[in-house]
Amino acid sequence: MSGFLKKLYIELFKINDTPQRIAAGLGVGVFLGILPGTGPLAALFLAWLLRLNRASALLGSLFTNTWLSIVTLLLSVKVGAAIMGLNWKEVREAWMLFLKDFHWLDLLRLSALNIILPVVVGYLTVAFCLGLAVYLITWIILKAIT
Repeated sequence: MSGFLKKLYIELFKINDTPQRIAAGLGVGVFLGILPGTGPLAALFLAWLLRLNRASALLGSLFTNTWLSIVTLLLSVKVGAAIMGLNWKEVREAWMLFLKDFHWLDLLRLSALNIILPVVVGYLTVAFCLGLAVYLITWIILKAIT
């Protein structure tokens, strides 16, 4: 594992990459780290596909994947409900019931869409805004020090 950490350190701090690619990689990692069901592998793949810095994408994903998931659930429900003009408390209660009695066939019911859609819209919005903020802050810092 120490070889992995050494390689990560070298890629992050001794890289010959542009501030744009490093910051964008970190932003993509944060975005994918917040979204449930995605994480480090998705961040690495998307960074590779978009030719962004993979180490910063991995770092952003690992940083947000575990500890931000709980915090962003409530925020995502509130944001998604607000965007869709719904009461966030009702959406939260319906979401909790949906998860408690979850069966795969529930995903095929039209009523499930009314529960899932606000949460998905909220997660995408929150993840995009945080990813963009991390990108901009990182880019500004990296431009100032290079």
